[in-house]
Amino acid sequence: MKIKAVLILSLLVFSCQSLPKIIDAPRAGDTTCPFPFLKERQRLIHAIEIRLPGNITSTVIGITLADPVSREVSCAIMTAEGMVLFEAEENSGLLTVNRALPPFNSENFSRKMIDDIKLMFFAPKGKIYQSGLLTEGETVCRWLEDDGKWIDVSASREKDISVKLYTAEGAIKRHITFISARDKDNIYRRVELHAEERTNYSLVMTLIEAQSFGN
Repeated sequence: MKIKAVLILSLLVFSCQSLPKIIDAPRAGDTTCPFPFLKERQRLIHAIEIRLPGNITSTVIGITLADPVSREVSCAIMTAEGMVLFEAEENSGLLTVNRALPPFNSENFSRKMIDDIKLMFFAPKGKIYQSGLLTEGETVCRWLEDDGKWIDVSASREKDISVKLYTAEGAIKRHITFISARDKDNIYRRVELHAEERTNYSLVMTLIEAQSFGN
């Protein structure tokens, strides 16, 4: 058991070495973590600009129903004319795809899309591993998820908030930026997501409408 514990600790230390360094850790009780996530169940409609390598862009409409308490999500992608291209939901950990037309029917697309929505709108499920300041002065809380991934939630001095997802080894996979909070319910007028995949892509989501359902 001691050998196993040492190996786990060594892996954690190794993975942290490739993550951005956190300095000036505050005293216990002094940390207020940035919180750009939903506080209650919301129906959100966004205009989504999809940016791909080679200056390829396209625009769709995204409709999301997200509940931060139950962590249930349903979403749809449609054209400006109203044609539904993709529709899926996750309830109690079960993912159901109701409709998926090309190019949204590719392998793992639905899983990644639901995971991206949860990363954007739900607080991390893991535990706060470390908090303090990044080298540029941003306040940050670092979360360690149950699957070994890391999530940094940070706020700059100008109060811009970002969420970064890293692999267990410290490689960045997602960078989300929240721009211009609309109100106290943490509904942002603009959310940008940059994904590091075999084919990198970016989403620029501009809020059209938000409706609260309470909890």
